[in-house]
Amino acid sequence: MSNTIALFWAVCLICMINMMRYFSSLRVLLSILRQSDPMLYQAVDGNGFFTTNGQIGKQIRLVRYINSQSYINHHDPDVILLCERLRKQFILTEMLCGAVVLCLVALVI
Repeated sequence: MSNTIALFWAVCLICMINMMRYFSSLRVLLSILRQSDPMLYQAVDGNGFFTTNGQIGKQIRLVRYINSQSYINHHDPDVILLCERLRKQFILTEMLCGAVVLCLVALVI
């Protein structure tokens, strides 16, 4: 039982650290977009992205932009590199959250 609890907390910690990395990379991407592509920056609610009154629809637009790989034709190679990194981090975060849920189910059983 203690091994399951330790595994659960270890996976939770790794998941939280990865989420912090993901949000940090999003901040960097938004700061680069502010300079290289102001129209896209405004389209994804760059100023209010991390505020409580941010527009969810615009934030989801950035997630769709990254997941659909629309950044491939972007003119700035830094944006392409960061978007590819964010896409990989998002997939990793999804898998880690799934592992957290599986560990939680294992704790309950």
